[in-house]
Amino acid sequence: MSDPKEFKVSRKYANYVFSLLFLLYAFDYVDRMVIASLFPYLKADWGITDTQCGLLASIVTISMTVFVFPISFMIDRWSRKKAIGIMALLWGLAAGACAFASNFRQLFALRSVIGVGEAAYTAGGHAMIAAYYPEEKRATMNGLFTAAIPLGTAAGVILGGAIAVRFGWRYAFGLTAIPGIIVALLFFKVKDYKTVKVLQRAAKEDELSTGRKSYKEVASDFIHTPSLMFTYAGYVGNTFVTTAMITWLPTYFHRTEGLPMDKAGMKTSLIFLLAIMGAPIGGMIADRWRRTRSNARMVMPAITSLLSAFFVMMAFVFSTGQVQYIFLMAFGFTAPMFAAAGSAVTQDVVHPGLRATSYSMCQVCQMALGYSLSPIFVGIISDRYDLLTAFQFLPIFMTFGGIVFFIGSFFYEADLNKVEKVVLEHG
Repeated sequence: MSDPKEFKVSRKYANYVFSLLFLLYAFDYVDRMVIASLFPYLKADWGITDTQCGLLASIVTISMTVFVFPISFMIDRWSRKKAIGIMALLWGLAAGACAFASNFRQLFALRSVIGVGEAAYTAGGHAMIAAYYPEEKRATMNGLFTAAIPLGTAAGVILGGAIAVRFGWRYAFGLTAIPGIIVALLFFKVKDYKTVKVLQRAAKEDELSTGRKSYKEVASDFIHTPSLMFTYAGYVGNTFVTTAMITWLPTYFHRTEGLPMDKAGMKTSLIFLLAIMGAPIGGMIADRWRRTRSNARMVMPAITSLLSAFFVMMAFVFSTGQVQYIFLMAFGFTAPMFAAAGSAVTQDVVHPGLRATSYSMCQVCQMALGYSLSPIFVGIISDRYDLLTAFQFLPIFMTFGGIVFFIGSFFYEADLNKVEKVVLEHG
């Protein structure tokens, strides 16, 4: 019997697979965020409240939260490419079906199916990136991968507003779903690495380990990895703010400046398009800094989170008009810098056979407490007061994110040294 062959691919092929992952991630956010430009139309047609609008945004991440962990656990034990392809097809078809919704309940149900399809996609994506690229480039590649978020968000908000103004909001849902379905079909043909078994620890050093770890044992391993837990908490604080801004800024500009939704969407998208530079730059800085500071992948997110909190506070508490927009642009650049290094930590400090599961737990935390809650939180405060008042609470959450990243940095090196080294093989 021949020896197992170590999983290696050419740089050209790795970049091809990365391109497909990037496009799927971008189209994921197009389908998820197109709703942000359609709130005024839905309110006009169906008479729904801001709170209900927030629910339409949040239900995607609520359903993702429910399914992300079991699906990612399956990914680590089955096939990453098949799971990603199937999920992408599901969310694309559900997104297109939103065009045929005739009331709030139907749209709410279809948006929930989008969330099921998107569950654990990024977990599988980060696991594949960790396999395709060397460890010293992990934060850089994750930063480039994360840049798909602002690109997809901007495209979704811009296209949603532009299509709705010209053809109606139903076409915005239908037309934006098509590209993701096409890329999903291509992904079934990529190479995948052989699934890694995560075995139970032997009672003694000279005994062989047998049997996969249970859910309980995996959870125990994660809980006893402090840098991982603090990274999850840091993601919650940051994503609470970025999701609130992405979801509600088009409506804020529409109400405060009287802009039509296509122009309000464009103004919002310019802020978040800066993340296309901010996310990879944050990853490259973290990787470069890590050569001289081992815990740079946690110190870097701490600094950028606190800086972003400062920009949000200056924008909504102390500024108006053009000055406010300048601070929002600065926020758009620094806000995503945490994600490249943070996602690398979720891969660094866990067993290679648990990488998708690790990032999925990060998703569970950020979706349950960040993505899901923030649009509803803003909607409730807006219904009672106004959108500006709701936005003025946001710096608190991002400051929390910076603090917990900093605390976690003191545990990172010890957690990294505990990780078992495993050679990946061709599937």
